[in-house]
Amino acid sequence: QVQLVESGGGLVQAGDSLRLSCAASGQAFSTYAMGWWRQAPGRDLELVAACNWNGGDTHYAESLKGRFTISRDNAKNTVYLQMDSLKPEDTAVYYCNAMVRRVGVRYDYWGQGTQVTVSS
Repeated sequence: QVQLVESGGGLVQAGDSLRLSCAASGQAFSTYAMGWWRQAPGRDLELVAACNWNGGDTHYAESLKGRFTISRDNAKNTVYLQMDSLKPEDTAVYYCNAMVRRVGVRYDYWGQGTQVTVSS
């Protein structure tokens, strides 16, 4: 099992950058695929970015490619989301997710979320 705590959210202006961090505690962080999701008011949860166990394989929402970058540091049990050229439509609660499959069963763990607000 893993516990996740996000940080780094806040209020910024359009065009600014933010880096979110997600610190994991528990066992075997490097065995988990990690992802960032977001939920804006009145909208569904949306996958922002994900990476495999060592960050060598990444996936991004098509609309966010080139502005957001996911990375991880397994020595620090932390995954990051670098967000550049922020837009008001990026305003949402951002959640960190850890996923692992064990004996064919998928397990998902979530952080509590961090608010990102982008003003125009």
